Amino acid sequence: MTEDEARLIRLEETVAHQARTIDELSEQLTQQWKLVEQMRRKLDQLTDSFLALEEQALGPAPVTRPPHY
Repeated sequence: MTEDEARLIRLEETVAHQARTIDELSEQLTQQWKLVEQMRRKLDQLTDSFLALEEQALGPAPVTRPPHY
């Protein structure tokens, strides 16, 4: 095997390794994005629940006359 052939093989191996790494990172990014979206939906649900509970706890605002009446 010549030096050029060995160099070409190393370059092809490097490219193959980088392509595999890019695919793996892409898959991880996709999974993390799905998780972020799930967490965002859950946060929205919790926020809505909290606001509803807060409204129930406060009840209606009392009707009072201002002091100048």
